[in-house]
Amino acid sequence: MSRPKLEVADVFRRHGAAWRAANKAHLSLAQRRVMTAIEACRTAALGGHVERCEDCAHTRIAYNSCRNRHCPKCQWPAAQAWMAAREAELLPVPYFHVVFTLPAALGAIAYQNKAKLYALLFTAAAETLTTIAGDPKHLGADIGVTAVLHTWGQNLQHHPHVHCIVPGGGLSPDGERWIASRNGFFLPVRVLSRLFRRLFLQGLEAMHAADELQFFADLSKLKHANAWRAYLAPLRKSEWVVYAKKPFAGPLQVLAYLARYTHRVAISNSRLLDLDATHVSFRWKDYRENGHRSKVMRLDVGEFMRRFLLHVLPTGFHRIRHYGLFANGHRADKLELCRRALNVPSPPTAHANSDNTGATSSDHEPPPCPCCGGRMIVIETFDGPLSPPYHLRKLDGL
Repeated sequence: MSRPKLEVADVFRRHGAAWRAANKAHLSLAQRRVMTAIEACRTAALGGHVERCEDCAHTRIAYNSCRNRHCPKCQWPAAQAWMAAREAELLPVPYFHVVFTLPAALGAIAYQNKAKLYALLFTAAAETLTTIAGDPKHLGADIGVTAVLHTWGQNLQHHPHVHCIVPGGGLSPDGERWIASRNGFFLPVRVLSRLFRRLFLQGLEAMHAADELQFFADLSKLKHANAWRAYLAPLRKSEWVVYAKKPFAGPLQVLAYLARYTHRVAISNSRLLDLDATHVSFRWKDYRENGHRSKVMRLDVGEFMRRFLLHVLPTGFHRIRHYGLFANGHRADKLELCRRALNVPSPPTAHANSDNTGATSSDHEPPPCPCCGGRMIVIETFDGPLSPPYHLRKLDGL
């Protein structure tokens, strides 16, 4: 895969230091860490190794990756590892993609309370799906849900939503039969939307009553009960966006699609077009227009960095979660019941059950020799000023 001509790292390296200094009071430790990690990724700062071809003795230097889950360069190896771990869990049934989106009026509250509201978004979406699917009027089955959080839109603005991948069917309550959904249809979107709205607002109100939410700047008035009730009133009547796509062509298509979603960052390097002394240009799709028209957006470099950093997740927050049949505590046992009900054999091997979304230090073979195609072997490793075990402390800005 050829390297893009322009990377997010280039923006940070050229303009990050001055922008960090000017916005020091507004940047969190996590945001500073992400900037420094992306700037150092695959440079001598993180160390690396020397490779030599066994056949022609060609040598090259390869620098280490930062392995930060927000880095555009570090996601593909992580996606491949994640695909291998999930492959054994696929069932030979149709899969559906359902998206739950927070209304724009709740976006700023979510940004000021990321960990709590993102978690509530996950919980409300999963409970909506499992509740409606479990209702005999709809499917009457226990289903599995894999949910992935995205917080951005194509224009990099804050736009929290979860992508849920769900098999087209589930286990009967007694665990003995597989109940398939209707061909090409999973669950009614309007019913999902209204239950999602109710569950999320119930959870939100409980947090407010327990004084668990923070409000700053223009939102500070929402600390008061009357202002809070008035703010939520129109949200109780509006239609919340829940979108169900057509089923995938097959399990392997699901896997490839899921890997792209689980390891996507706010913007990929391939979308960047130009960087000059003051502005960044990138491609984006305007989904409000028919045909999802592709456009070019030109942002001030500071505004580009600000938007990118809107999507830094709280430390330790899991943006891939599993529910129902796929919940981590009993996933293997429930999948075995599903295969038995579907009369399909168990997979021959089981992979590590990890949802780590950062790239890992894998043992994969280096790319072949660019001169003769021979096998490259590592003959030397070297540290950089930010190499482990010291790089975590330094990347934290401490």
